[in-house]
Amino acid sequence: MVSGLRSLSRQIFTTRSPLAPNRTNFNTRPFRLTLVATMATSARTQPPWKEPQSSHAAKLKVWNSLTRSKNEFVPIDPEGNIIKWYSCGPTVYDDAHLGHARNYVTIDILRRVLAHYFGYNLRFVQNITDVDDKIILRGRQQYLLNDFRVKNPIVTEDLITTTIKAFDAYVKKNLPLLSPEVDFGSFHEEAGRLYANVIQGKSVDGVGAAGDKEAKIKMHLKTAGAAATALLAPSKSSPEDIEIFYTAAEDVLLPYLDSLYGTSIDASDHTIFTRLTQKYERRFNEDMRSLNVLDPDVVTRVTEYGDQIVSFVERIVDNGFAYSTSDGSVYFDIDGFEKVPGNHYARLEPWNRGDKSLQADGEGALSQQKTSEKRSDADFALWKSSKPGEPSWESPWGPGRPGWHIECSVMASDVLGEQMDIHSGGIDLCFPHHDNELAQSEAHWCQKQGGHQWVNYFLHMGHLSISGSKMSKSLKNFTTIRAALARGDWNARSLRIIFLLGGWHDGIEITDDLRKGGASWESYVTNFFYKIRDLEVHPNLTSTGVEDEKIRKAFEAAKKKVHNGLADSFDTPAAMRAISGLITDYNSADKAGLSDDVSFDIARYITRMVRIFGLDGSADPYDCGIGWAGVDIPSEAKEFVYAVARERDEVRQHAIAGDLSGNVLEDILAQHKPAIKQGPGAVPYAKVLSTFQGNLRSLASKQAPTKDYLALCDQLRDTHLWNLGVYLEDRENAPAMVRPVDAELQAARDQKEAIVRQKAKAKLKREREEAEKKAKLAEQAKMNPKDMFRTEDYSAWDDEGLPTKDAKGEEVTKGKSKKLKKEWDKQKKLFEEYSKSA
Repeated sequence: MVSGLRSLSRQIFTTRSPLAPNRTNFNTRPFRLTLVATMATSARTQPPWKEPQSSHAAKLKVWNSLTRSKNEFVPIDPEGNIIKWYSCGPTVYDDAHLGHARNYVTIDILRRVLAHYFGYNLRFVQNITDVDDKIILRGRQQYLLNDFRVKNPIVTEDLITTTIKAFDAYVKKNLPLLSPEVDFGSFHEEAGRLYANVIQGKSVDGVGAAGDKEAKIKMHLKTAGAAATALLAPSKSSPEDIEIFYTAAEDVLLPYLDSLYGTSIDASDHTIFTRLTQKYERRFNEDMRSLNVLDPDVVTRVTEYGDQIVSFVERIVDNGFAYSTSDGSVYFDIDGFEKVPGNHYARLEPWNRGDKSLQADGEGALSQQKTSEKRSDADFALWKSSKPGEPSWESPWGPGRPGWHIECSVMASDVLGEQMDIHSGGIDLCFPHHDNELAQSEAHWCQKQGGHQWVNYFLHMGHLSISGSKMSKSLKNFTTIRAALARGDWNARSLRIIFLLGGWHDGIEITDDLRKGGASWESYVTNFFYKIRDLEVHPNLTSTGVEDEKIRKAFEAAKKKVHNGLADSFDTPAAMRAISGLITDYNSADKAGLSDDVSFDIARYITRMVRIFGLDGSADPYDCGIGWAGVDIPSEAKEFVYAVARERDEVRQHAIAGDLSGNVLEDILAQHKPAIKQGPGAVPYAKVLSTFQGNLRSLASKQAPTKDYLALCDQLRDTHLWNLGVYLEDRENAPAMVRPVDAELQAARDQKEAIVRQKAKAKLKREREEAEKKAKLAEQAKMNPKDMFRTEDYSAWDDEGLPTKDAKGEEVTKGKSKKLKKEWDKQKKLFEEYSKSA
């Protein structure tokens, strides 16, 4: 079995897999693994999950939210030519944040592993939710605020009055511990007193741990606090001040203006909403590409599916699993659905089916009004009658708009049909969104027989947390992707490494230790690639090969660990550990006994794996390349940098040996034959080479000492090449390694320079203090000791100026007199020395 695994692992990475960044090749039969994995029998949770049937040999187990266990992955297509995958996309009303990155980057990792490691062809569909309650509300609010700002371009009494009313309404609704009479003037003091526990990071009652509830309260405190501060100082009227005021007051004005005027807008003008969604869809796509997330094969938008949604709902009604109400809405009949054998509701999270807060969130912020015509409070909307201020589409039940959950059911079914292999999304979508999707889709497709299975595998990504609370738009505790990238907090690779180091369906809280772990893994791999790239320039021609067998065994063991990890429900942490462990084994080997072919084979494998994980842009995992972006210097620099590095190595060697004559130097320099033509990008590097050669000849003409040659070599490394982003890493008994100046090197130099600056600053301070002390002593020396004690502290003195009586006329004690005499003698000596030198 072990030898079979090794053979299999070897075969995987000599087989060329079709690769297309944005669209999968559906016509190529994927490579088949022959390893049959065994799966322990686990207790099935009720309701039963129907095992997919296929002649395709199992090779992978995945954690399936439908069964809450690991199941063999068996495609619907018996040949496995196409894996049908639907992924819930964004609701586009704001910029994507790092919590979204956690979801979409992690899904992208699983997608790449399925396609480029296991060899499946995928049809990956992702939707854009461009109409729902949040979008309607946000689009309408922004429209009303913009209109309000046009009418109130400066801070007027009307603006202040409206903002105060908005502030009062916001506080009353969202901060119930505060008195309804609290005003903006006393808000900070009262909020600090009544919400002290929350502000200090505790639960409201100060007993339990803080959670999402406290995070939401913090958000409301911050929003109301910003508005209160703006109201306390609204008198300035410059354009900058107006912008500051509106920015601070915006979040209390938005819901207040909507409560006054939201129902009066002309919602038939859909551009009120599409201006918002088109903007943020574009920005979402930009963010995803900046994180190296592959584009979906198919993108669907809710606004393009109006007719299909109506038809889909009609069929559910015809099947007897939904009913309309007199206001023109249509609700899913949970009880009627479950009466049919084989139908089950809330299959993903049955324990949440009675959670009214989750049900309310699922229905949307604009759907809180209850109708007595609902057969059950748990029944959810498939079609909502549009109220004033809401966009609408025609339907048999009257003007309305789709419910949130029905959108994905219709779009997924339209593209993928009545059954799909995989459905994915964030863990927060399990209930009610995905549970409702399942029920209504099965109600649509099963007709009246019951028991239709719409999805075989549900994959849910864990949350990204901050201080114990999930990162969320609604909590406003998020950092946007573009802000994080712009600040340099993260880049596409470093963020992806963090996600790879954690389980895909587990929650992740970003901590300093996690950041350090990710940076350490990246640095470890990067330094490995530097060594292999150096072998390409300086091959080990004298290798004995005695280490080859030991390292190849470690290599095969590592490949097995990686494979077993990925086959065990995409256990990327295990795969990442195996890769770093392989590098450790390689680093510990005696390189004099290791053949370059072994080194290159390991490097190609690691390169292939990090590219499969998406850590190297759009680079092809199967092009036999080595390394990832950032481990190589510019191609136009290589001729000149490698030439100057060689010349520097030889000059240092001969200078230290004491035999660097003019003839030896000319022999060293003559080895470089410059290209006839140089591109513009090569000029700075060519200049460094020619300048170094000219300086060497100048030193030779002066018969300069060894130290001058060595100083010139250091200057080349530390200044001239460094300023071009190239570093020469000196090594004992080996040529200097040529490598780019990366963030780690720059940070090390910055730290070193900071220490030098601190030492220089401390030295300057000591010198200044010493100079001040000397100046003070010099000034003190000018005083005649007979005058030094003639102050108001004393009333009588002897002939030498020593005090005999204190200010009250009492005799100075013997002890005091003795002490004063010592000071007098010291001053006398200083004065005499000063007088001699004057």
